Formats: sequence, C-alpha cells, structure tokens
Amino acid sequence: MIHGRTILIVDDEPRTREGIRKTLEGWSAGRNEIRTAASGVEAAAWLREQTADLLITDVRMPEFSGLSLVEAVQQFPSKPVVLIMSGHADFQYAQQAIKLGVVDYLLKPIEKKQLIQTVEKALQLGDQQRRIQMMQKLVDPKLLDAKERGDERLNPQISEAVAYVDAHLSEHVTLREIADMLHLNSSYFSVLFKEQIGINFSEYLTRTRIQRAKEMLVQTALPISEIAEQVGYQTDKYFIKVFKSLEGLSPSKYRHSIGTRKETK
Repeated sequence: MIHGRTILIVDDEPRTREGIRKTLEGWSAGRNEIRTAASGVEAAAWLREQTADLLITDVRMPEFSGLSLVEAVQQFPSKPVVLIMSGHADFQYAQQAIKLGVVDYLLKPIEKKQLIQTVEKALQLGDQQRRIQMMQKLVDPKLLDAKERGDERLNPQISEAVAYVDAHLSEHVTLREIADMLHLNSSYFSVLFKEQIGINFSEYLTRTRIQRAKEMLVQTALPISEIAEQVGYQTDKYFIKVFKSLEGLSPSKYRHSIGTRKETK
C-alpha cells in the first residue's frame, strides 16, 4: 500500500463523493489523508493552498467542470496525478481529459475493487514522476552542458583530466598538478580546458564536487561532515558555504527539500 499521500475527491453528488471517501478510507486505514470537495471551485481554491498527491474528479459539475479543474491544476506549482470519473455519455470528455494529462478514468457506477486498483496505480505513477523530478533537480545544468560538449569533441588530454578529477574528488586536486601529469604548460592547459568544457577548471572541479555531494545527500544517510570529506573539503564550514553558493540552500536543507533520508547523528 502507498503510505503518507493526500487524495482529494471532487464530486458535486454527495452520495458518490462520500461513497468514494469511505471506500478509500477503509483501504487506507489511516495511512493516507482522504479529503473531499463538493465543487470544482472549492477544489481549485483548496489546491492553491494545499498539496494533493492524487486528484479524483467528476467530469461534469456546475460552474467549474472537472475539465476546467484539470486545466487549472496545470498552472499550480505542485501538480497532483489526476483521475477523472465519468458516466458513459461523457466518454468524449474523458478522452479530452486524458489529452490534458489525466492518467486514467473511472466509469460510474464505480466498483470498489476497480477504484482501489486504479488509485494504487495512479499513486505509484506519481511516485515515479517525483523520482524523475528529483533526478532532474540533482543534475547541474553546467556540468550536463560540459558533458554534452565533451561527447562531441573532447581532446584526449582533457578527457584524461576529467577522468582524473572524477576519480580523485576526495583528494587535494590542482590545475598545476593535472597539467604536470599531462606534460602540459599550466596556462595552455587552463585555456584548452575552458575551450573544450565551457567552464574553467576551478569551476568544473567545484561543481563536480557539489554534484557528487548532492547525490550522496539523496542516496545515503551519511552525516554532512563525512560527505564534505568524501568530496574533498577539509572543513564542514567551507563545504556548506560553497554548497549554499551554488544551490541556494545548505546541504541539510537540500536533503530535506528532496524528501529523502535524514542525516545520521
């Protein structure tokens, strides 16, 4: 069972609305929050202030239809996964709603078993979408651009330099050290690196370290101090300062904002 999710049911028919609510509350057994709204207007107002993981809405409602609600939801910062409910005569509306991003539709009268199965699938889809969004947040756009540039035309020496940086992030790495390793003049290496990667060596090293730190913050429960050390920072304080300058928030707040594991003490 999917836990800790908020489901909003929208239907102007009290009997249908309450029937769905009772079915889902029985299925959820207190593990998820089940909310209801009696109109599209009420639901839209609620969604502007609150967050729902799943929206289940009737297609035909007075004043503000289910389709209008689905369109409005697209403009909200937090977009729930959407299921629509429809009578047989509303099948055309259901097709239109699916074009708007609705993941499935339920034909009335709705069987309890079908309702629960559809809700479970929709919540799982929502989890998958959130994981994709989380991975997108992890990626540094400048590093992504650097990789794309490198895939096209990377000098073998610069390729070796990039591989060295990736393999030695926990160590003290300098431009001069790598230039010497490649038997290149430091100034020439610096110019060549920026020309091929798109950012200078110092920025590349910093962004790669913070990128690795972001991955560790999300994928592990390691303390901030240990992550700082593993990505090449001798003090927590300096690591936090650099991290905040790039991401706009501290490592601990970043970890919390992604909604992942908490730091161990």
